[in-house]
Parts: sequence; C-alpha cells; structure tokens
Amino acid sequence: MLRAPSSMRGQAILRDPRLNKGTAFTKKERAMLNLEGLLPPIVESLDDQVKRVMAQLETIKDELDKNVYLRSLYDLNEVLFFRVLHDNMEDLLPIIYTPTESKAIKSYSQHYTTPRGVFISYDTKDKMRDILSSCVEAGDKILLIVVSDGEQILGIGDQGVGAIEICVAKLVLYIGMGGVHPSITLPIVLDVGTDNEELLKNEHYVGWRHKRIRGAAYDSFIGEFVACVREVFPKALLHWEDFGVENARRILKKYQHDFQTFNDDIQGTGAITLAALLAALKVSDGKLVDQRIVIYGAGTAGIGIADQICDAIVREGIDEDEAKKKIWCIDKFGLLVKGMSDGMSDQQEAYARSKEEVQKWKLSNLGNDDDDDDDDKKHEGYELSEVVSQVKPTILLGVSTHARAFTEHIVKEMSQHVDRPIIFPLSNPTKLSEADPRDVMAWSEGRALVATGSPFPDVEGKSGEKLRVAECN
Repeated sequence: MLRAPSSMRGQAILRDPRLNKGTAFTKKERAMLNLEGLLPPIVESLDDQVKRVMAQLETIKDELDKNVYLRSLYDLNEVLFFRVLHDNMEDLLPIIYTPTESKAIKSYSQHYTTPRGVFISYDTKDKMRDILSSCVEAGDKILLIVVSDGEQILGIGDQGVGAIEICVAKLVLYIGMGGVHPSITLPIVLDVGTDNEELLKNEHYVGWRHKRIRGAAYDSFIGEFVACVREVFPKALLHWEDFGVENARRILKKYQHDFQTFNDDIQGTGAITLAALLAALKVSDGKLVDQRIVIYGAGTAGIGIADQICDAIVREGIDEDEAKKKIWCIDKFGLLVKGMSDGMSDQQEAYARSKEEVQKWKLSNLGNDDDDDDDDKKHEGYELSEVVSQVKPTILLGVSTHARAFTEHIVKEMSQHVDRPIIFPLSNPTKLSEADPRDVMAWSEGRALVATGSPFPDVEGKSGEKLRVAECN
C-alpha cells in the first residue's frame, strides 16, 4: 500500500515521481487516493510495466533519444525507472551514462522539459541559503550531494548549466548500483557562467548568459556555497564533479579537512584506476613497485591517478621521492620536465623529470590540435612515442581525450619490452578514447591487459576466445 502524505490526492500524486505508480496502483489505492478515472482501468504489476518500457525502448533507434526517454521516465515514476535499470543494467548503462550522457549534456537546453535538482547561479548568490533550505521536502535528510560548475565535463569541456545532467547521472549510479536511497540525494549545478561561445549564442540556452566568473569572485562564491551546505545539510557528503583543472584540486585541498568532501575526478578516477592496475598485476604476477608507468594526460584526472599510484607504491616500502620517479606524466606540451617554459601547476611539478634525464632524448614540435603554423604557437617537448621508446613502460594510461593516441607503433614498441603490457585508454566518451581495445589486442598479439573508460564490444583473445573489455570508470 502506498503511504502518501495525507494532503496529497489525485493528480498531485501522479505528478510526484516518488509516489506515482502509474498503472500499478491497485483498485483499493485508486479509490483511497482519488485516482479513479485518472488512469486506464488495467492494474499491472511492476514486472508488467518493466516489459512495456523495454518494448518501447526497442522501438527507439537513436541512443540519445533513448536517454531522453529514460530521463522522462525518471521524472514520471522513480520506482519504475530504477527497476528497469536494475533489471537491464548492462544494456542501459551506456545509455544513462558514458558515452551517451555526454550527448545529453551538450543538448541539455534543446531537450529541457522538467527541472531536476537545484540551480544556483552567480546572480542569485545572495539567496543561496534560502534556495538550499527550500529545495527539499520537510523531513528529508540530504546525505549525498553531487555538485558541478560544468567547466570540464566528460572530455567535452565547458557545458555551463548542462552540468546538472552529469550530477543527476552520477546520483543515478549511486542509487542504481550502490543502493543509496534517492530521498537522501541532491544534484546541484553552480552556474557561474560559461566560456562556451556556442552556448552563449544559442537562443535556447537555459543557463546564465555570462562569461565564466573567475578569480576572487569565484572563490568567494564557492566559499559561500560550502558554508551554506554545512549549515543546511551538515551531515551531507559533498561530491565535486567535473570542475576545471585550475579549481578542482584547490577546492578539494581547501575544504577536505573541514567537511565531508570528495572529488571524483581526482580521487574517484585515481582509486578505480589503481584498483584495476592491481587486478592486472595479479594476472601478470607483478608488483606495483617494479613498474614503469607512463600517464598520457596530466590534468586533474592524470595527476589524481599519479597520486593514488604513488601512495600505493609508498605503501610497498619505498619513500615518496623514489615512488614518483616510477611515474612519467605527459601533457599537451609533452613530458613534464623541470623548468618547462610553458609552466606547470604545483601538482604537475611534483612529477616533473630532471633535465639531465632527458638531455639525449629527441625533441618534437608540439601544440594544441587547433594550432596553426604560427611559430609562436609551437612548443618543443618530448612526445608520447619518444617517452615510450626511452622509458620502455610496463604500464600505459591515457586520460588525454586525444583520440587514438596509442598508435600501432607505440603499442608494438611497448610490447617488445614486456610480456603482459598493461594499457588503459581511459578517456571518454568513446570517440575520444586513446585506442580501440581490438587494435591494442591485435598489435600486442593478444598479450595486453586492457581496461577502458567507456564501454567497448568484446575482443578476441590470443587463442581466439572472446574477452570482455573491463570498464575502468
């Protein structure tokens, strides 16, 4: 029997996704809750409803359209949504999360119909406490908040207010896979503007039309937000999601000892990657302390992974400085080397190699993919292929969003020097992955141990057997 608030009857119940059961309301419930005549006469079980949803999904061919359909279901009937997800997790995970979720975020304003979550824009900063206080029903105890400012999303960059979609999607994973009760969760987007010109010029954009706020004004806004969360939801865990490189680590460092807080891109990605590496080393019968590790991509995720690996190596018995020497980090201007003219953040500096180590290595002209032939935009550095050739890594990790950067030459070069190369192309969405697992397996003659950041089809092993590609995300 549904236990609805005493004041709620009729259409009010059908409009509340937490209470709406649709055709699963029994005859008795329909009479008690003034629902007679508001629903078709048939009474269905939850299993019957799941079958109908899956049948409807089969008629939808486009993955983004499936995502939009499931989001509509979520906004209509939460119990049915999570039952559908629970019963079909493997098939639906790529629809509700990566890779399809990136498309949903980019098209958020075009597909916007119903708000879910809390929208705090910079121009409402003076009302922040009131917004948070009024955004939940009386009696709800919020224990988990996922918040984003949308600056660096899923390899697709600044998406402004569309970041609410990644917050909702992360909480769907917490609920559907982790068993967290939806009533204790809250998605929040901090809309501090966007530097994405395409969004600012889009007549349908539903976010705050302003260049992204930065510097002291931004820090003050974040500080006020944290203070309000601590006051209104004192027991909540604050999960930071997809903040920009310049802000993510600074925010975590500032608040991690004063409040229950967690950065998924720094800590979550690092933890799950370390877990996958330890599993791979069990297969190869190796120890982490003996590995040579190249990380392609030295942003928030890359350095977060490096930190987790470094800590794990230290636990195996060597000091931190020695542990860091086992890790080579590469950003868009090449291998991190002390004294680089392009400058490094403090966290990158910790993994920079000495000039003496690389003095005989081959330099290349590097730059952004958007660079033209202007010499001022060219930068000399040590590219990935040179690092692999010189270091002879046992582990190669990709978090660069540089599609297909792990070339045949690189994989074959690596495979010459290690029996079971560990190769993780972790960038997402799928189109930005550093390699296709099928290629990695072919180029390594089936010897590579592979995990990816996005879902891929099964691959063929060395003996022709089908192997499932582990998703490390």
